[in-house]
Amino acid sequence: MTKSRSATGAAADQSYSPLYFLASLGAGGLVVTFFMYLMFWVPHPGRPVPVFEDIMAVLAKDSLPLKGAVMVAMLGIAVFVVLNVKLLLWNFAALSRFKKTDAYTTLRKTNGETTLLAGPLATAMSINGGFIVGLVFVPQLWSVVEYLFPAAIAAFLIVGIWAFRLIGNFLGRVLAEGGAFDMTAHNSFAQLLPAFALSMVAVGLSAPAAMSANTLVVGLSLVLSTFFGVTAMLYAAYASVTAFSSMLMHGTAREAGPTLMVIVPLLTVLGIMMLRQNHGLHAAFDVHGTPAETLIMLARILTIQIVFSLLGLLVMSRQKYFADYVFGDKLSPGSYALVCPGVALSVMLHFFINKGLVGTQIVDKFSLAYWALTALALTFQWAMIALVLRLNRQHFRDSATAAAAVPAE
Repeated sequence: MTKSRSATGAAADQSYSPLYFLASLGAGGLVVTFFMYLMFWVPHPGRPVPVFEDIMAVLAKDSLPLKGAVMVAMLGIAVFVVLNVKLLLWNFAALSRFKKTDAYTTLRKTNGETTLLAGPLATAMSINGGFIVGLVFVPQLWSVVEYLFPAAIAAFLIVGIWAFRLIGNFLGRVLAEGGAFDMTAHNSFAQLLPAFALSMVAVGLSAPAAMSANTLVVGLSLVLSTFFGVTAMLYAAYASVTAFSSMLMHGTAREAGPTLMVIVPLLTVLGIMMLRQNHGLHAAFDVHGTPAETLIMLARILTIQIVFSLLGLLVMSRQKYFADYVFGDKLSPGSYALVCPGVALSVMLHFFINKGLVGTQIVDKFSLAYWALTALALTFQWAMIALVLRLNRQHFRDSATAAAAVPAE
């Protein structure tokens, strides 16, 4: 299905799809990649994460290369948070207009109804990004952080309820009405979007478990994040198995090719959730895991991510997806889903290197091997920055000659 557009105006304005929330999501993910510099390179004794005071201490007395890295991180966080919020607000306004059209009514009757879950997904990411901004730029935030955790839990719960309502509307319709779900159009991993949204809520809810010193808050964080995380896993299992069956029969929907790699960000988010939960169990309840166990968990996650990345790249190269939708003149809002796997691999590599290899003393921190491996994570990050800039020019430029956007449903 190709949407028509008027003679002028950006493609994203004229051919709107809820998948454009992924543009905001991608910018938010890049915020996290820059925070990894601070997380693993800036000393933060006595705290699970670096804060403004730790960063200022580095800028005051540390080596010039580290100061440069910190300044790049702060600039990157600031730039992409602004882009993240700008695109999020634009999407809410565009979605409000879209709801008044016949196209929205039609969307709610098709498999594409689940694209609405991109809204809570991007919103949850923005809340996570807001917390990073607070840690990096707000002095003395850690002195009042315990008061912020209940508010953060409440905010993520609101987003989670929003996501569950959208999922409930979709499942209620397709499970109650025979023939309401089109299996021939289920030939991609697009239906994993609800699981991705729930996992983003779960990782947000797990943050207090890793950072709070209040046992009640930690316990609440552990239980709620487990509920949303396990629900995300169940939904992902159901959606991926049924989708793979449809893909074997009908081939992969060309415009939805990037969804084959949605498993990659899904696992990064759930992996961070589990790391946060393990830290909370250790700090609040004296449950001890070993660095070797963390290494194996991260290695398993990374293995699955590499396998699905290769699968997605294989299919998209066969279908010439990049030639048309990234480097060509065809537009699909689903192409923003390409940003998520690269960002997720960058973040997961940072955790694998620092929590896995360095944690088990297989690799020495800041050694030649350390930087060689870290260079791979940085390569993914900067490649995704280039991709975001490229896609934004394609979809948000004001041009009378831009092609119509094709929704990946």
